[in-house]
Amino acid sequence: MPATVVVGTQWGDEGKGKFTDLVAREMDLVVRYQGGHNAGHTLVVDGVTFALQLVPSGVLYEHTVPVIGNGVVVDPRVLLKEIDQLTAKGVDCTRLKVSGNAHLIMPYHQELDALHERHLGAGKLGTTKRGIGPAYADRAMRTGLRVQDLLDAKIFRQKLSVALGHHNQVLTKVFNRLPLDPDEIAEEYLGMCAPRVAPFIADTVGLVHEAMESGKQVLFEGAQAMFLDLDHGTYPFVTSSNPVSGGACVGAGVGPRDIGRVMGIAKAYVTRVGSGPFPTELFDDVGEHLVDVGHEYGTNTGRRRRTGWFDAVMLRQAARVNGLTEIALTKLDVLDSLDSLQVCVAYESGRDRYEYMPYHQSVIHDAKPIYEELPGWNTDISGITEPGNLPRAAADYVAFLESQIGVPIRLVGVGPGREQFFDRTA
Repeated sequence: MPATVVVGTQWGDEGKGKFTDLVAREMDLVVRYQGGHNAGHTLVVDGVTFALQLVPSGVLYEHTVPVIGNGVVVDPRVLLKEIDQLTAKGVDCTRLKVSGNAHLIMPYHQELDALHERHLGAGKLGTTKRGIGPAYADRAMRTGLRVQDLLDAKIFRQKLSVALGHHNQVLTKVFNRLPLDPDEIAEEYLGMCAPRVAPFIADTVGLVHEAMESGKQVLFEGAQAMFLDLDHGTYPFVTSSNPVSGGACVGAGVGPRDIGRVMGIAKAYVTRVGSGPFPTELFDDVGEHLVDVGHEYGTNTGRRRRTGWFDAVMLRQAARVNGLTEIALTKLDVLDSLDSLQVCVAYESGRDRYEYMPYHQSVIHDAKPIYEELPGWNTDISGITEPGNLPRAAADYVAFLESQIGVPIRLVGVGPGREQFFDRTA
């Protein structure tokens, strides 16, 4: 049975967690396919808030098997802490499966991540300093340690010796730091983490294919978003993996023909954390309003998000690259009290007009948004669960976005709660 992919279409923080959770109701497996604990998904269930970092959203449904795929980088300490927190809230995590081929985030990755970001100074990338990038770099250099290495102490120590032999040279000679002790790291990872992580380790590629072959429903969950993609994002202000829908094939071990539905998550305006271009960014009272009403602060870092008007240029590009079949629009209610709204329909740079994202970074940095203005609705829509009850101006705003993107907007979120949404196709 063809699988479903849920992917962010902007710069992250679109509210993927809520709609992934919604779609997960229908799923037998929910598979995270890339990223690490730099991605936070916040869900509100019966007034209880769940802030997930590594464990897939499907863990909140007893019938669903949550899976961490081979494309994810895993800090076992963070994973175990999250499992403990979920268990304390009454969530059964024994169903969780973790790919033995997923790479481990090591203490030296986090140390190097912070030092490298500090070294960049004014040119910093805005990394979360969680060790994600260095872990993916070691994977590419073929010096990484994998989750399965926790099951063999001899192999773990051998690989650790090779990796740390290089990284300690960098720490001591480049950054003038003390070297890290391989025995201390091995004791923490093998002595404390391995026994607890071992029961979760599995052949997740086989698990996913067996599920699909038996007709079960499988959902692939991406972290971060399209414009943080290593290849298709606003490089170098990107993450270190491929959040786009095609990343599910590599990060979970499936083929393109296995995917039949791609849901893109888009916020009714745009936000971004950290550095990088942002053509529709607002620096006025409206921008502050979006921050305050939308509670635009990072789930993991607490950093204030930059805010701006909806950008249809981005979404057209996201539709192309991801093969979107539908869109879920989030946080429409945050716009409730604005008198008028702007939607970026194109960019202008010099004499050129761009309907899709320019390929050249200089053009993106220089791009001036071309706006269409729409009226606001000045009505609280947070309680609306039927599309017919939406104020005319709000319905027109959603329809206008849909016409600009060229992809159906099916689901619309009107609040943080699990049930605060409506289906436009119902």
